[in-house]
Amino acid sequence: MKSIFIDSDVLLDILLDRRPFYDWAMGVFLLVDEKKFLGYTSVHSLLNIHYLAKKRTGEKSARSSIKLLTSKLKIITEDISIVDKAIESDFSDFEDAVQYYAAMSVNADFIVTRNIKDYKQSTIPVLTAEQFLRTL
Repeated sequence: MKSIFIDSDVLLDILLDRRPFYDWAMGVFLLVDEKKFLGYTSVHSLLNIHYLAKKRTGEKSARSSIKLLTSKLKIITEDISIVDKAIESDFSDFEDAVQYYAAMSVNADFIVTRNIKDYKQSTIPVLTAEQFLRTL
């Protein structure tokens, strides 16, 4: 089964109902929910999601969102080897480098994000949710 690493911005599009991105992001998430793809995100993404969701919807709702994500996605723990690779990489954005090497650690077939420009160094295909769904 092919796998996708879903970046926090795409997951936030769903959880915070951010239009016009919601429908495309939900389409990707449904592919994971229907077990057509194996979905991954990182611990780092969960922390970012909780922080931003808490500001918008409150602590209880933010924790419910994290629980939903952990029930549907496989969660990658970033360790020192991922961090070291990110430090040594040519990525201009350290956070995106960490996400990339997290995706690499599970041999993800795709990275789905809204932040394509910061993944120029990626050897994994990087697509927006819309682009990903249009390739199917």
